[in-house]
Amino acid sequence: MAYDLVIRDVEILDGTGAPSFRGDVAVADGRIAEVGEVTAGLRVDGVEIDGEGATLCPGLIDTHAHDDGAFFRYPGMEFKLAQGVTTVVSGNCGFSAIPADPKADAVAASGGILAGVEGEFTDLEGYFGAVLERSPAINNMMLVGHNTVRSLVLGEEKRAPTSVELQRMREHVDLALQQGACGFSSGLIYRPGRWSDTEEVTELAKMAAPYDALYTTHMRNEGDRLLEAIEESLTIGKDSGVHLHISHHKSAGKANWGKVKVSLARVDAAIAEGQRVTLDVYPYTAGSGRMIEYFNLENIDTQLASVVRIASCPAFRDYEGRMLVDIADAEKIPLEDLTRRILTAPKGDRTLCIHFIIDEADVETNLRHADMMVGSDGIPDLRGRPHPRLFGTFPRVLGHYVRDRSLLPLAEAVRRMTSLSAQTFGLHERGTLKQGFWADLMLFRPEVVIDRATYDEPKVEPVGIELVVVNGAVAYRNGEHTRAGTGQMLRYRRNSFQNT
Repeated sequence: MAYDLVIRDVEILDGTGAPSFRGDVAVADGRIAEVGEVTAGLRVDGVEIDGEGATLCPGLIDTHAHDDGAFFRYPGMEFKLAQGVTTVVSGNCGFSAIPADPKADAVAASGGILAGVEGEFTDLEGYFGAVLERSPAINNMMLVGHNTVRSLVLGEEKRAPTSVELQRMREHVDLALQQGACGFSSGLIYRPGRWSDTEEVTELAKMAAPYDALYTTHMRNEGDRLLEAIEESLTIGKDSGVHLHISHHKSAGKANWGKVKVSLARVDAAIAEGQRVTLDVYPYTAGSGRMIEYFNLENIDTQLASVVRIASCPAFRDYEGRMLVDIADAEKIPLEDLTRRILTAPKGDRTLCIHFIIDEADVETNLRHADMMVGSDGIPDLRGRPHPRLFGTFPRVLGHYVRDRSLLPLAEAVRRMTSLSAQTFGLHERGTLKQGFWADLMLFRPEVVIDRATYDEPKVEPVGIELVVVNGAVAYRNGEHTRAGTGQMLRYRRNSFQNT
């Protein structure tokens, strides 16, 4: 048999957590054809690469992405490819590109989180087809979001849905799941999700049960009431009968640092009782999101404002990349007034901020925890100065936390970012380097790999990642993006969507 691609002389980490072994890997027709000692030759236009002892593993999986619109704006997905990410799970925190009303402003409804979404589609299949027309660089799995569904049915009304409205919401969620969404996501800190009660969310999460799909959540509180939010999440998962996945687990605010040990213990207890619960984390001490969600305009929290940095601000572009306290000092105005000015300006609700609210010790506690997955939670607005996690999450884990801090073995870290994530989110025939699986691959140098994105210069690609293969095609090699455009739109535990 002749192959399209052969990568020789590499340390192979297959993604299962097993120790590495030396060998070759061959690829044909988009799939892994042989692992071990490859003796067959190449096709006429095939490519052979000498790995020179570098480490080859499955392509990494970003379990928490907001790339719904990025697939339109940036189909090359350079900020993910350069990290070795070959698949993302989008539609998180209750915000998804679908269901959609082409006449509505999805950007306004999501405060910019869905920026870039375009097209006349209304459902997941329409979205998948529209994205594939752009020849995306990487694969995408989708969740259907509570905030999006609620906005479509109730608008911004601060009330419970009627029985008729709840049924319409159920139908939207069910259609997305039928078409291949891997679950239902919520963002209960955000509008309009914050106006829903536990019962409403549970009723919608139940729609995932027949598909054995997930309920993923940005919980209602990650600070003072973290433990209450954990209980609500566990209750929703239990009462709906679905697998609960807690997104970007953290305890926010200095007064709450250390609580992650208690919340993780509660999760472990639920797992011991038989409940299916998983989590992910991003490896940074700052969060990021819609600034309007974190402040009461009638009573500005100056303590929070003092640790906020502006990432993207349509109304005041010159504020981007600066701390609020520095802007206030330069303009000689109170912090409260500055915060209010930004948020009440035209498009002020689309301001994205970075807030330094997490303890480094808690980040390490999370990463040490058994089966903790990794999600970037990056918001891909490249016009401003986004959180560096958009460009740096995965090499930061591999370089800083695995190599430099020795928090977990390399093989285990790779497992958490490949096979475990693939199994959890239903990525069919992916996440493990084995014959017959799709050839999503990353070749890297464990002794060199590291992130270079910083808060001051966030749009910088990492080093130490030499090759990324997506569905059998070389997508990134030695710092160059090939524009292969071989990404697929994935369906939960099924074959990929095909644009017919």
